[in-house]
Order: sequence, then structure tokens, then C-alpha cells
Amino acid sequence: MTTSLAARVRVLRLPGGEGLAVPRPATPGSAGVDLAAAVEGDVIVAPGERVLVPTGFAFAIPEGFEGQVRPRSGLALNHGTILPNAPGTIDSDYRGEVKVILMNLGREPLVVKRGDRVAQMVVAPLSRAVFEEVEELDSTDRGAGGFGHTGRAAVAPSKRSGSS
Repeated sequence: MTTSLAARVRVLRLPGGEGLAVPRPATPGSAGVDLAAAVEGDVIVAPGERVLVPTGFAFAIPEGFEGQVRPRSGLALNHGTILPNAPGTIDSDYRGEVKVILMNLGREPLVVKRGDRVAQMVVAPLSRAVFEEVEELDSTDRGAGGFGHTGRAAVAPSKRSGSS
């Protein structure tokens, strides 16, 4: 049995978006929509460089949802292109142009042309947390261990730091 939660997203084409396709799922099973580059001319992204790529569209994400801007796997595999803030969040009250931060971790310059699919956006429901300040937290087996702590055998702190 398949269930889905549909969100109606209003899309505004901005002046830079003329001639670009309105973002839509490519297939019935697509989780998101491709975001295309609304650049005037070719944009060269040198290795190690970051650029901000406009998409030519603004979105009205419904309240209770967020837009998640994610990398495209083909760009990552073939060119070493990442989104350094992935997933980027489009809040339901944001009405400006969606732009994508691209970073080239590859060895060759990346050429971004008008209409190139540079990222994907997934619209997802979000849950609201209620934060409550307390005097102490309950204890767990993990405790304050982090940054790769889980899955490792317990090692005395002096052994982990390399001192004897």
C-alpha cells in the first residue's frame, strides 16, 4: 500500500528564468525536482572554487514543509561537484529566488551552462520541536561521545590521544 503526503507548491518564474522549464518531477517515482542554472553565459567553476548559481524561480513552500536542496549524484560522481551546505533548506516563509551553492572538488574546471541541472529539490514535511531548558539530561550508554564514537570499542582517553 502506497501513501504519500502531497504539498501544493506555487512556483514564480523570475526574470532570469525565461525559457527554463518549470521544475517538475521527471518520473512518477522521482522524489524531487531538478533545479537548472539560470545563468546568462557559461560559468566556470575552478577546482576548489564555490559559486552561487541562480535558478530563476521562487517557490511558496506550504507551511509545515521545507524545500531541501540536494546534490545531483551524476555531478558528484562525474565532476566532483558538491553542495557544501547540503541539504540547503528553503523555509516556508522564504519568497526569494532559490540559488544553489556549487563547489568543485574535481581536478578539472566545471562549466555550468544555462539550463544545466545543478541540484535537486525535495519538498518534505517537517516536525516542530519544542525546546525546554532543564537542569540535567537523562543518561544513555553513549553519553557525550561523538565524532565517530559509536561503533568503536571503548578506548581509554589517554590511548585515543596518542599519549601514554
